[in-house]
Amino acid sequence: MGAMTPPLRASRRATPRSRSRTTNAAPSAPAQPGAGRQVTLIGKPGCHLCDDARAVVAEVCAELGAAWEERDITTDPELHRRYWEQIPVVLVDGAQHDFWRVDPGRLRRALGA
Repeated sequence: MGAMTPPLRASRRATPRSRSRTTNAAPSAPAQPGAGRQVTLIGKPGCHLCDDARAVVAEVCAELGAAWEERDITTDPELHRRYWEQIPVVLVDGAQHDFWRVDPGRLRRALGA
């Protein structure tokens, strides 16, 4: 009998592998901590605490890249029913975060800073 030949083995390179490539493009800026987050300020015209809260929310959201909106309880009966005793109220991604006074450090932490 002659010499036996070993069975053929499947190559490990049968399927091409993807490789990461380095380019000379400038690195992208790191994502801001608040990016993709939504802050809602609920208040009403003529409310001095709402004015104070607006200033804090605007500053922190600008700093962290979070979107924010303001809702008026005098134009929305459901918001009025839920929040009239607590305004200003701050929601982060739809969940109540603060009311009456807005602490900038606490809001930054809630937005991931």
